Amino acid sequence: MRLAAIDVGSNSVHMVVADVAPDGRIEVVDRVKEMVRLGRGAFTTGRLAPEAMELALRAVQTFVRLARARRVERMRAVATSAVREAANGVAFVQRLRQETGLAVKIISGAQEAHLIFRAAQHALGLDGGPYLLLDVGGGSVELGLVQDGKPLWLRSLPLGVTRLSERFLAADPPTSRQVRRLETHLERTLGSLLDGVPGVMRAVGTSGTVNTLVAMARAARGEDLGRLHGARATASEVARLRRRLLAAPTSKRAELPGMDAKRVDLMPAAAVLADFVLSGTGAPELLACSWALREGVLLELAGAGSARAAARGRGRRQSVDALGTRLLGANEHGRQVARLALALFDGTAPALGLPAAMRELLEYAALLHDVGHAIDHDRHHRHSCYLIRNGELFGFEPLEVEIMAHVARGHRKQAPKLAEPELQALPGMLRRAVRALAALLRVADALDRTHFGAVTELKATLESKRLVVALEAATEEAELDVWAAERRADLLGRLLDRPVEFRLRRRAVPMKVAAP
Repeated sequence: MRLAAIDVGSNSVHMVVADVAPDGRIEVVDRVKEMVRLGRGAFTTGRLAPEAMELALRAVQTFVRLARARRVERMRAVATSAVREAANGVAFVQRLRQETGLAVKIISGAQEAHLIFRAAQHALGLDGGPYLLLDVGGGSVELGLVQDGKPLWLRSLPLGVTRLSERFLAADPPTSRQVRRLETHLERTLGSLLDGVPGVMRAVGTSGTVNTLVAMARAARGEDLGRLHGARATASEVARLRRRLLAAPTSKRAELPGMDAKRVDLMPAAAVLADFVLSGTGAPELLACSWALREGVLLELAGAGSARAAARGRGRRQSVDALGTRLLGANEHGRQVARLALALFDGTAPALGLPAAMRELLEYAALLHDVGHAIDHDRHHRHSCYLIRNGELFGFEPLEVEIMAHVARGHRKQAPKLAEPELQALPGMLRRAVRALAALLRVADALDRTHFGAVTELKATLESKRLVVALEAATEEAELDVWAAERRADLLGRLLDRPVEFRLRRRAVPMKVAAP
């Protein structure tokens, strides 16, 4: 079923279109956004401006036509802070229905916070923690404290950046007195809530405005912006951006690397707010999440994610399967390699120092190790690494995605080295884990060199002087697979400090006797 969700926000109108499979797997096929600034002036006058309503109406009309062209079967739309607070908000929603045929529901702040949580949980899993969700809209800010995938509390407060900018930061650039007044307001409205928050592992940003800060931090580091989901900005980087944004007039602010030109007037307030939240909770970093309110509406429409297990365990596998199917089709080779890699893991993990949690990541890296063939054959291992990083794998921590990407890259050509610059970005223990997982994947991939699935059984036994890999096969192609594996087992042997010995047993196949 193809679904669409529309978010009529205080700054922008967004639509996301996705396919939902019978097993609940969700694959986004289109996203579109139009900046309309419904909230501009609305929080001081109490009314939506005619010009902004016209822009929003045209955007919704366009999105509805696009949804029909995309053959969307079901669609849901919601409106947030600017519409729900404006005296003419209900009349505007009635006009939307008359002129587009779309019934837009005005949702409460509490509903908005819950839908944002639901989207972030689906996208990141949010196991462990605690994590602080931070969604900064034009009129409101949604906050949530999440521990082990469950919300401890969710709040919606009238602290959106359009509202704050118009009320407190009128000068360009803002004056010191204006900034102090804004900080006093944040302390009065938000301080007590943040004071009661325990040590936060990280803040998770789920809106375009706050995630622009993450993009600017990456640009300041000289990084390629690429996919924003999973990217991070440290608390100190946000504090530095705050100082730069408050010191620069709009014309200079627009030239800052990573800046979204359509949000340039809102970024000083966004930076002050984000810095206040990070400082108040002690969160060391801000993590960008590309799923937000509209994706939460989509999940609700799809009826997905109602159980936490579905949001994480099954959702992770569905996400991997969706990427593999899209780029590899049936992916029989990937499934065979994953099965063999897991058997190797089970026989060697203690000796390699691999924790049990790495087993799942090895399986997913094996399933996706060949997705780079969709771009190029000769360097497909590098392209696989890129696609895993940027393939919208939801339910994973960013570090888990990095591990899978590095392991997939290491399945062929030169084995990954600890001194490689990309590996150096990982913590020391994880660098060693990546090399060990890549060593297992290299052997498993070689054991299906022919892509015939010839090896039917594998058992790895660690002996005092060698690793014995006992194989069972029913076809002679397995001999070619073993030949390839013997040439790809060098890294595994070095890590185990003993040679790898393959022992192949051909399973007897009953001879078919022709009928007389």
